[in-house]
Amino acid sequence: MLNNKDKEKENLGQDRLSVLVVEDNEYMLDIFITALKRMGFTRTQRAKNAKDAVDYLRASSKGFAGGELVDIVISDLVMGTISGQHLLQWLRDDKASPNRFMPFVMISGAADRVNVEGARDKGVTEFIVKPFSVESLYKVLQRIIDTPRQFVTTQTYFGPDRRRSSKAGPPGGTERRKPDESHATIVYSKDRVEKAAKPSDVWFFKLPNFLKQKMGSTAMRQDFVIPQSVLQNAEAELKREAEGFIGWAKEYLERLSRQVAAAKSLVGERTSNFEDINLVAHELRGQGGTFGYPLITLFAKSLYEVTKPPCNQDDAMLEIVKAHIDAMRAVMREKIEGDGGEIGQALFKSLKMAISKHATKPAEAAVTT
Repeated sequence: MLNNKDKEKENLGQDRLSVLVVEDNEYMLDIFITALKRMGFTRTQRAKNAKDAVDYLRASSKGFAGGELVDIVISDLVMGTISGQHLLQWLRDDKASPNRFMPFVMISGAADRVNVEGARDKGVTEFIVKPFSVESLYKVLQRIIDTPRQFVTTQTYFGPDRRRSSKAGPPGGTERRKPDESHATIVYSKDRVEKAAKPSDVWFFKLPNFLKQKMGSTAMRQDFVIPQSVLQNAEAELKREAEGFIGWAKEYLERLSRQVAAAKSLVGERTSNFEDINLVAHELRGQGGTFGYPLITLFAKSLYEVTKPPCNQDDAMLEIVKAHIDAMRAVMREKIEGDGGEIGQALFKSLKMAISKHATKPAEAAVTT
């Protein structure tokens, strides 16, 4: 229950912001929408893939189909043929984009360096690693609302300033930007976006805080802080979805089994089978830890790594896939939460032995603690 003080602070205007969630997994799409509503972001829109998101953004910007102008996009990264990165690139670069400055949050279990840097270079605002929590989502939204970064235009980049402060350099790189802004053109309107004429040209967009303006005068006067009691209730709701996750995960394990059986019946090309196996592994590794099953995330991450192209597509690799399925089924059957204690360690050891037994070259058990 919320006390009176928390009730007063429960909503600082976030119910005036429209958030579009793009996720091709309908179960996870519902989870994100529920979490946002629990945090007071009640004006949520949904899209099951990047194409639907583009259609909605274009239609809503023209006032069609009762669509509401979107203020923030939250998108999964891996979504079939059109990825979250393609959606981000369209939003930042296409003339049909309703707002090239719109905050864009990428969420993915595939938080490999190449994916994170690829999203950063296309102008992502924030990147959340799956499995996610209400707290991690809240912190990202808090940064977007309270401390929006200025946008930068060069010949090769348009997006939020990748340097979060004047003292910070690029991650793992050499700082090439000048310490002051004397070399840059300062722009105060989002209506003036042009490609830099020369490689040395830099434009800084110093814009008002549009999100806080839309949230209202109360939000303008104070930081965006959601009471801990509200966050705890939202987190508890997320945990209650664990039973639903078990059913969803079992369906995905059945899908993996069907792909193994289908691949075994083929004499030649198995690429499509292994692509789907890798995609399912990606989905599972991003969700397990969210619902209290970190062993699912661990085993699914291992399966994702061993089936990444160009992996072997022979019967030995199919046996490795089956070993991963068996390990995850055991977790689901026994409802093994946390690290599983002795049972978890036994499953972990058994999976590593299976990988070593069937590997056709010295590898490399992908499972790590």
